[in-house]
Order: sequence, then C-alpha cells, then structure tokens
Amino acid sequence: MITLVINAGSSSLKYKLFDLDADTVIAEGNASRIGEAESAFVHRSRRGSTTRALPIASHRDAMALAVEAMLDPFCGALERIEQIQAVGHRAVHGADVFVEPAIVSDDVVRQLEECTPLAPLHNPANLLGIREAQRLLPDVPHVAVFDTAFHSAMPRYAYTYALPSELCATHRIRKYGFHGTSCEFVSRRAAELLQQNPKELKMIVCHLGNGASVTAVSGGRSIDTSLGFGTMSGVMMGTRAGDVDPAIVFYLHRQLGMSLESIEKVLLKESGLLGVSGVSNDLRVVEEQAAGGHALSGLALEMFAYRVKLYIGAYVAALGGLDALVFTAGIGENSAAMRERICTGLGALGIGIDRERNGAIRCTEALISTDDSAVAVYVVPTDEERAIALQTQEVIARDLGISYATVSCKKGA
Repeated sequence: MITLVINAGSSSLKYKLFDLDADTVIAEGNASRIGEAESAFVHRSRRGSTTRALPIASHRDAMALAVEAMLDPFCGALERIEQIQAVGHRAVHGADVFVEPAIVSDDVVRQLEECTPLAPLHNPANLLGIREAQRLLPDVPHVAVFDTAFHSAMPRYAYTYALPSELCATHRIRKYGFHGTSCEFVSRRAAELLQQNPKELKMIVCHLGNGASVTAVSGGRSIDTSLGFGTMSGVMMGTRAGDVDPAIVFYLHRQLGMSLESIEKVLLKESGLLGVSGVSNDLRVVEEQAAGGHALSGLALEMFAYRVKLYIGAYVAALGGLDALVFTAGIGENSAAMRERICTGLGALGIGIDRERNGAIRCTEALISTDDSAVAVYVVPTDEERAIALQTQEVIARDLGISYATVSCKKGA
C-alpha cells in the first residue's frame, strides 16, 4: 500500500511517500519559497538525496518536481507513478463541517472553499495541493485530513465564546482548535507506550513549537484546547502573543492610531518570544542569550513556561485528573530545559520529572517522569504526515471498503 501524503502551505509543498505494508517512509521532500526568487527543492529516499536551488513558480511546478524525484532512477522510490494507491492531504480548517477525514469529492472541495474565510492563509494552499495531486493521480482515492477535526468533540460550553449567540451562530464564531492531527497522533502513541486503551486515559498534550498549543484529551478526543477561533490565542509562541486582553487592541487603535492590519501584524509576527526577548523567535537562541545574562531573554523563558503551566493546571481541573502529560513538536521534543521549567512546581498535580532522564533525551520518544510520579510524563515526537497516512488508510477502509495493512503510530525507518 503506497500512500503519498501532501502538506501544501502558502509558499511550500511537503510530501512523504509511505509503504504502509512495510510501515516505512520510502521518500520525502519539500519545495520551499514557491513563487519567490530563492526557491529550493529537497528530496530524500533510501537510495539517495538531491538538493536543487531553482525557480519554482507555482505549486504545479512543485508537484512536477516531486513526481520527477520520486521516479528518478538514482534517488527515487517508484518505477511508475501508478504505484501510488492513495493520497492523503493536510487540510487546516474544516470548521464545524468536517468532524473527521473525508474522501475528496467536488462537494468536499466546495465546502473547503466555503471555509476559506476562517483560514485565508492555509485553506487556499491546501486546495492547490489537492487540485494538483488530483490532476496527476485522478484514478486513486484522495483523502482530506483536517487539523480541526480532532477538536470537534469539545463540549458546547468549552467551544462557545461569551458573545451574542446570534452573532456566533450567523458567522460561525467559536473555538475550533488546531494542531489536531498532531495531538491525535501523539496521544495515540502515548497510549501505546502506556499499553492502555486511549479511551480510558486522561492526557494533556503540549504541542510546543514556533506555533504552540495545549490540549486536554479525554477518552481519545479533545475536550478543550488553547488555540481558538484563529491561531493567536493560548500560550505565547515564537512570534505570536497568545492570550492578551482584547482591550489592548482598542487602546493601540485609539491612542496610537495603529490600523487593525498593523495591530494584527504585531500580535502575529512581532510578539511572543521574539517580542519579549527582542532577540529571536527561536527558543534555542533565547536560551543561549538568557544563559549569557540577557535579562529580557530570561523573562521570555519564564513567561513561556508559566503560561504553559497555567493551561496544564486548568486542564487537570477540566479533566478531573490526569494520567499522562505529553510533550511534542520542536520545543517540546528538543528543549530539556523548557520541559523542566514547565514541570517544576507541579508536584501538587502528581507531576514529577526525572532530571537525568529528561536531560538525556532529545527528539526521541521517552518516559521522563520519576518512578513515583502519579502522572506519566512522556516526550513523543510528532509526525503529522504519518498521522495523515494512518487516517487516510482508515477512511478508505471505512468509506470504500478497501482494507490495507494496519500501521502503528510508531515511526518507521
């Protein structure tokens, strides 16, 4: 079962080619800076790799490069494109329409287009990826996997904002949540590591990267999450402010004469670790500066850890207890120091991490809690493409009656 997974961004196209029978990645690649002067293409397989700096004018050109590389006799993985039996697509925003993955049809594409105002930077790019892949592979099933779907089971009191009900209903204003594909994958894998049924577990997933979220998972589904209607709320991030008093927006507009566009730019691109430290949105750089005595970098680290702690505490209360705390994504997987900052002082919640275990691992799955910790604390590397491959397989079996090999959440070769 050869499955191609496509993650099309506004100026990028990432892909992974899975052999689900062997549970392995047989090729992967990335076209970056599409439409820009310094675009580039990278492809890797078990045979070899290639890196090319060349103009990539469009997603169609990027898809053509991907197919060419997959068929290359020296660094490719396929003899003919028809070996691909299914295609899974990342779709960022399914609103309240798509609560699970869906076989791509004309109606699904139309509904995705209708969701575009909710994700104007992401959904158009996702649709481009779908259209180009369907053009090249018109005779295989295509499946859209939605970032928001995992959060669709949130109770109404959790996803509803305290705004006029008619306004929310008319304009589809509610908490949607993001990073759902990652959270579902990571929580499934954590349950495998615990050797327990995910439906019997209460977990908190800390997806901490340049974009960050904290999600409460009960019975295998999200019951609340820190990202909301858009991707600006919750914990502070690399360049995003996270939770702020909305009054600040009106103050900046009225007192400083800032336009809504300029305020949005500040909140999305000039805040978070970058804004507080004044140094970088990269946690590694901020940690280096803080170690050298840079006060604002130290403050940024304290703020980041504190705000994640606040969500952990709130979600332990929402869950009514906790079985596992899981760290994932760039910061969660790589920064032992930040994991320690976050977990220090959470003993009252039954959370204790072993400093040696925590410091010994980087970007690999591991148990980092102490032997007597009431809550299991794990680092589980995320793999959104593998998660999409898994869900593509499941929806094809469910909706088309085509059964393939069962793939675990553990990363293959």
